[in-house]
Amino acid sequence: MNAEWISHHALSLWGILLACALLGADVAWRRAVRRREGLDPSARAFLRPTTAAAVIVAMLVLASVVAVEVREAAGLTVFDASLATDLRANMPRPVLHAIAWLTQLGNPIGLAVVTGLVMIALLVRRHVQLALIWLGSLAGTALINSTLKAWFQRERPLHDHGFVVEHSFSFPSGHASGCTVFYGMLAYVLLVLCPPRLHRGIVVAAVAVITLVGVSRILLQVHYFSDVLAGYATGLAWLMLCIGSAEYVRLREGRRAAS
Repeated sequence: MNAEWISHHALSLWGILLACALLGADVAWRRAVRRREGLDPSARAFLRPTTAAAVIVAMLVLASVVAVEVREAAGLTVFDASLATDLRANMPRPVLHAIAWLTQLGNPIGLAVVTGLVMIALLVRRHVQLALIWLGSLAGTALINSTLKAWFQRERPLHDHGFVVEHSFSFPSGHASGCTVFYGMLAYVLLVLCPPRLHRGIVVAAVAVITLVGVSRILLQVHYFSDVLAGYATGLAWLMLCIGSAEYVRLREGRRAAS
């Protein structure tokens, strides 16, 4: 499957990827619900420590492999450049215009505003610990991403459509990592606070937005494929660490209250 073929079928592949992500999220959620049934309420974790640890290790390994490839300008970077060039030649401008609107779901300024509003709402409702983990997770991913960008200093792909203009470094994708943490943590907050009948929809919606925004950065040619892959990997690793920590605290307090 070469870069030219991918560029010609980019939208179809995007749709297939989205469908697979949604199906995987739904299956994983159903399994989690079955596992939690019958457990004492104080022991019902949304994320098991073993699952969190496995995902963290896997994502850190993936991010490290991609980082080495980018640092040494190895084979993955050749594919990156070829795909970006072919997308620039084959993506219709009206489609790019529409995708440019969609990618605004990961706009850092917008996410920062919503972060503040959610923080205030949680504090007003006296969910102090949840508010702190919410703020800490998003501040942490911003720090991680900016540090990695400054270290690698990778230039962005060339593009001439003008719909999206970025001036920061390219690796890793801040939209991919930021959306993974923001929408993942927002889903977690809603899972904790909302009734169970809404949980499935919350998880599926979060996965949909994360998938759409991250891949949109490749199609818009403002990020290479490896930028987005590394962004997803680092974002998911940090998200699992934050949710795992939050769940440990929440279940510990639940057991104390039940005893």
